[in-house]
Amino acid sequence: MDPHKLLYLAAIIENGSLSKAAVQLKISQPALSKSMDRLEQELGIKLLDRGPRGIVPTASGDLIYTHACQIRDEMAMAEVRLQGAAHDGRVITIAVLPSLASYVIPLAVARWQSHHPDVVLKVIEKRQIELLWGLLRGDFDFVVGQTEFFDFTLDGLMQRVLFRDHLRIYARKDHDLFGHEYLTWSDLARYPWASPMVGRSQRTVIEKLMAAEGISELPQPIECGSVGFMKSLLANSNYLAMLPSHSLQAGTDKRLIKALPISAPELKRDIAVIFHERLRLDDVRQSLVTHIKEVGMDMS
Repeated sequence: MDPHKLLYLAAIIENGSLSKAAVQLKISQPALSKSMDRLEQELGIKLLDRGPRGIVPTASGDLIYTHACQIRDEMAMAEVRLQGAAHDGRVITIAVLPSLASYVIPLAVARWQSHHPDVVLKVIEKRQIELLWGLLRGDFDFVVGQTEFFDFTLDGLMQRVLFRDHLRIYARKDHDLFGHEYLTWSDLARYPWASPMVGRSQRTVIEKLMAAEGISELPQPIECGSVGFMKSLLANSNYLAMLPSHSLQAGTDKRLIKALPISAPELKRDIAVIFHERLRLDDVRQSLVTHIKEVGMDMS
């Protein structure tokens, strides 16, 4: 199979039209149509159904389309890697969870950068699932995130645990809950919560702990992806939030916010470096991973 024809097929299916695909591919419509006729002849199967409402793939067309997309993704990944090589490999792009970007990653980067002053580092914060899909697309050199999301299969990704992260429930220092001799999750359920966006692992942990005591949902939740926002909200309201213990390193934070005396085995998570098996980490990238591991272990 000619890879160019497979890419043409993918464009036609995604546009649902020969004319639109031809414009996108910058070739003439007759040439594109002829290319698809030849592909079907070579394979001996019908790939596209052409009707008054546009073009749709047959079952075989859908099958070939998935492989065409993989080829296109591989080519895009190669282009990204070549762009890095064009800069003598001096550009590194990593993606991390927002909760790690407040202290762990900055401290690790500062230590690493002193040994690699000529390397340009790009750090991106995203939700875990967005980190993984971006890694599959070749957007990042590696990801630092949670291992819990590896309960489903993402072919081609590998992970290595770096450190254990401890989560705590925080409130402002003069919160009423600090007057309780013994706290339960039911006590915490009487107050509003700031939580990560729907679908994030941390919120799932909170919901499971609440459900164990018959609480069906978080009270008055505010959803956000910013650790800084949550800390400011806690300091100025009755809101509660679950945050990594290392996220309260600054003096101002510790003067305003305090961890409540409640814990559970679920309030721990493994942080790992996740990378594509085809893009092994070189010495410069591995050095950065090592610094992240060391800082994470010290702070946790």
